[in-house]
Amino acid sequence: MAIEQTVAEHYTHGSLEATILDGLRRSGKDPDRIDPDDLAAVDEFHIGGRAATVEFAEQLGLRPGLALLDIGSGIGGPARYFAHHRKCRVTGIDLTDEYVRVASALSQRAGLAEEVKFVQGSALALPFPAGSFDGAYMLHVGMNIADKATLFGQVKRALRPGGVFGVYDVMRIGPGDLAYPVPWARSAESSFVAAADDYRRLLRDAGFVVQKERERRAFAIEFFKKMQARVAESGPPPLGLHIAMGADFPHKVRNLVANLENGLLAPIEMICRAT
Repeated sequence: MAIEQTVAEHYTHGSLEATILDGLRRSGKDPDRIDPDDLAAVDEFHIGGRAATVEFAEQLGLRPGLALLDIGSGIGGPARYFAHHRKCRVTGIDLTDEYVRVASALSQRAGLAEEVKFVQGSALALPFPAGSFDGAYMLHVGMNIADKATLFGQVKRALRPGGVFGVYDVMRIGPGDLAYPVPWARSAESSFVAAADDYRRLLRDAGFVVQKERERRAFAIEFFKKMQARVAESGPPPLGLHIAMGADFPHKVRNLVANLENGLLAPIEMICRAT
């Protein structure tokens, strides 16, 4: 519980909704008439942003009408994407109360209040009946959860038989000390990066079959190089990940890029099926 409180505090901003609405206005957008895609620069908290979400969705092979669970849903970017573009019904759960409130408010403004719902809670004790969902996914969430065995067991319980479970996490690919802070943690005390082998074993033990896997290290390095080049040329945009990640976001990005380039970490996709 202490770790979960630390994680929630790490992501708490304090005035996130107002800051995002101000960024929309400065981008020439009307906050009262939001297209969900207007938020893509700020509400996709994972390496690759919207492009990674689109490719991840293709890997999942979803069809319209499915009930999906978004684990660690943040301020709702992927959930709104899956609802708006993939025509699924999405329930998101997140530890951070502010994220849940902002996700709900932005979805209301984007006209998606009926298609997406958000609840505050722990992925280690999902507050849903067994077999509630056709599919589930998490994007850059496992790095904040030490007990991945319980996590995967909870997801398996929440899924219907044969349900798809997509994981897109930063995983350990080589030995060595990581540079901190990084976007998900200020220090090693709240960072629980694990190797792909650990994910595969724990997923299998929970009752999943890993059907597809893809390492995205080169994609990640290129993504950050382009981001840094844009900021160097034009400064921070009105809407961007820096809004949610705080004043030390550039430092966090530099450390993450170093960890990637040094062969310590890589974002990896795993597409699984519940047995």
